Amino acid sequence: MTTRPLQFLRRGQPVALGNVPPDRTLLSVLREDLGCTGTKEGCGEGDCGACTVVLGEARDGQLHYSAVNSCIRLAHSIDGMALWTVEDLAEDPLIQPVGDAPPVLAAGLHPAQEAMVQCHGSQCGFCTPGFVMSLFGMYQKHVVPALPKADGLLPTEGVLAPITRELAQEELSGNLCRCTGYRPILDAAQQMAQLPPQAVNEAEVLQKLELLAQSRQALEANSSYIAPITLPALLAARAAHPEAQVVAGCTDVGLWVTKQHKQYARILDVTRAAELREVRQDAQHIALGAAVSLTDAFAALVAQWPQLRSFASRFAGLPVRNAGTLGGNVANGSPIGDSMPLLIALRAQVVLASSARGERTLALEDLYTGYRQNVMAPDELLVRILVPRPGVTEALRAYKISKRFDDDISAVCLAVNLDIEGGTVRRASIGAGGVAATPARARQAEAALTGQPWTADTVARAAAALQAEFSPISDMRASGAYRRAVLASLLQRFWLESQGEAAVSVENFRLEALA
Repeated sequence: MTTRPLQFLRRGQPVALGNVPPDRTLLSVLREDLGCTGTKEGCGEGDCGACTVVLGEARDGQLHYSAVNSCIRLAHSIDGMALWTVEDLAEDPLIQPVGDAPPVLAAGLHPAQEAMVQCHGSQCGFCTPGFVMSLFGMYQKHVVPALPKADGLLPTEGVLAPITRELAQEELSGNLCRCTGYRPILDAAQQMAQLPPQAVNEAEVLQKLELLAQSRQALEANSSYIAPITLPALLAARAAHPEAQVVAGCTDVGLWVTKQHKQYARILDVTRAAELREVRQDAQHIALGAAVSLTDAFAALVAQWPQLRSFASRFAGLPVRNAGTLGGNVANGSPIGDSMPLLIALRAQVVLASSARGERTLALEDLYTGYRQNVMAPDELLVRILVPRPGVTEALRAYKISKRFDDDISAVCLAVNLDIEGGTVRRASIGAGGVAATPARARQAEAALTGQPWTADTVARAAAALQAEFSPISDMRASGAYRRAVLASLLQRFWLESQGEAAVSVENFRLEALA
């Protein structure tokens, strides 16, 4: 049993690699097989960003860019995509000056690289390649669309905001640096747009990706890396290979490969199935396919609940959110995963499917039976998440408590969703993470709130019930006593915010205002 050749586009040319094991990471292929040592291995767990690369994927006739961590990305997952590493920005013939703009330097540095040079954004240099690639992704996303078009026309007014300090902080949150203190790197992010512009020739990249797609071999049923492109084919593959390790972004399975040294003879990748990549909306629900990236899934949720924007931006760094999927996070069922408490509070349901029995739907909190255990049969997959649309009287907040504000795992996550009408709590839904073996619904606290007047006394009683409901463990992130205290404090914070108190969260402070 072998994998089919791995094919992708780099520097405008197709690359084909044979005999790449199904569990080999993209970083290993880059450094060891292709000799691309500019991409660094720092943490090996998607935390530091030194290994960041940018992927280009054809979506609806457009080129979609994603900065991702190559250390936990399986190599075969980029089959049929375009790839840029830090070594490609000055070498790719498809990255070209815009209009009459000359190359920034004689060496032809990209504006992301030149801005780092001009702003002194590098010291020891180990993290620099990752920062440059995140800047490149930011440049293509925020700067290039605002440039004059080839026909001389300007882009639609208001199409993009400039790269602000706040935006740069958010989009670089997945890259860590021990030397510079970040200020010069943030300067570089803002400086890019002031330099002679360059842009990817997207029309040519899309054309080459189409040719690559036509030349790629058909998926083989006995391949060790299976990535079906339709839901029926995916469910058939699951039934035929129940022993295969399922991946849906690989931000956790990648850790098992790099940190636990696990090996997998067969991989089933769900992210190519078109039906699982859809975000659909009707009058009752937002239906999020299991293979929708965390970035896109949170964008859909924030569009309905704008108050979730800060919470969404703190769900790991951007490269992890670009690679990880909502369905993968939910199916993995980690007790410290942040999406499940929120989805529980939103009263979400999950849809499971098998080729033999069809689909079934259940409340998300009923999916779990124990630590990383769930009710799915060996031939079943999670295919959709159904989130009810917001109600008129709904009050929703989601809180993440971690040692580091950005790019960190929660010690406690609490999401509270109350329907308050006429000063009375008509309905309560509360999801909690980091306090039990599974993501949990706080039913006792919900009962203490439901039907009660929305007062400080009611909140105090519900906070006590919330503390009594869980017996969290002590570990490297927090003690059990701290976690219980935080649960009560967060419910009290929800009450204060509902009364108009703004100065109860560090999220409301802006560094620019304090400078």
